[in-house]
Amino acid sequence: MPVSPAAPLLAGLLSPLLGGGLPVRLRAWDGSTAGPDAGLTVVLRSRRALRRLLWAPGELGLARAYVSGDLDVEGDLTEGLRRAWALFRTGELTRPKLGPAEWGRIARTAARLGVLGLPPRPPEEEARPSGRPHTQARDRSVIAHHYDLGNDFYRLVLDPAMAYSCAYYTDPADDLATAQRAKLDLVCRKLGLRPGMRLLDVGCGWGALLLHAVEHYGVEATGVTLSAQQAEHVRGEITRRGLSGKATVRLQDYRDLSGEPFDAIASLEMGEHVGAGNYPGYASVLRRMVRSGGPLLLQQMSRGATAPGGGAFIESYVAPDMTMVPVGETLGLLENAGFEIRGVEALREHYAWTVRAWAGQLEKHAEEIVAIAGEGQLRVWRLYLAGGALAFEENRMGVNQILAVRS
Repeated sequence: MPVSPAAPLLAGLLSPLLGGGLPVRLRAWDGSTAGPDAGLTVVLRSRRALRRLLWAPGELGLARAYVSGDLDVEGDLTEGLRRAWALFRTGELTRPKLGPAEWGRIARTAARLGVLGLPPRPPEEEARPSGRPHTQARDRSVIAHHYDLGNDFYRLVLDPAMAYSCAYYTDPADDLATAQRAKLDLVCRKLGLRPGMRLLDVGCGWGALLLHAVEHYGVEATGVTLSAQQAEHVRGEITRRGLSGKATVRLQDYRDLSGEPFDAIASLEMGEHVGAGNYPGYASVLRRMVRSGGPLLLQQMSRGATAPGGGAFIESYVAPDMTMVPVGETLGLLENAGFEIRGVEALREHYAWTVRAWAGQLEKHAEEIVAIAGEGQLRVWRLYLAGGALAFEENRMGVNQILAVRS
């Protein structure tokens, strides 16, 4: 039979596994508590939260418990994550090493708490892609999982232009719309866009860049995306703004691009999605689709060898099959494809500010987001944005603009 109180029993199990006391307060389903009085409180709303962790120890189990609502957080989620990561970095807490003795203690405690049982079904928000990674069919499915949440959803989170990539803050006090316009101008200036030039935007999203380039730099622009909802939005904006004949969007895989080369190419935060094995092919397509001597502006996230996909949560709930590598590897791949690197600008701090602006929008429109996408997606995005902002702030992830020209 379950033994009460649950929270002190859990604290007695977790403290030796972590090599120190609980970093946060814990409140269990029976109302019992353990841990420090100040700061974040982790709430276990049911035994199912612990059952999820038994079947998927670590980040994935925690994510499933949080997204499903079996586990909740009271207090500032970002500060809680920051404190936990800091404690692990300094060695005040250690990552559990689960051998037979530790699993024995876990099993005995789980039995006393009535936690043992079959694995709970993962939350419906979890992606379940099938087939070999980075086939065209699987890539369409993966993109749809994240980007086809609905245009109404993204209107609530992003700036009015719906730019879903790192902004450029000429002043940290700038609002999101100002910073995103500054990013679009920065890209257009680096590409040297002039009236009459033809621009290709690979992975164009909701068309922020191609529409801006047409309206403010006089180019003819074509965008490609795998997201049906993004393409629908861009087509609507082209019609609404009277840009037919000047701007075009294609629902197309980058691998299917063909035809006359463009004068300039931009690809903002799409290279992370093509896969490490496919990246040489992606770079080759970019080279083939830009004229000789023409510029390429690539904006891309970077990461070291640890969790190149972003970790279990990101890979399961946000961007399956994503791959991030150090910026130096990307430069080498571009050079091997026949590009000359002309400049690299790091925007890491700008992404922390951008993500926090999105998080503010998310909370401002939380009720509307739940009505559109459900409570689970609100929780996915809270965790995604809180963790993402800290990853950029603490230099565990970076983002760079790379300017290159076709040799």
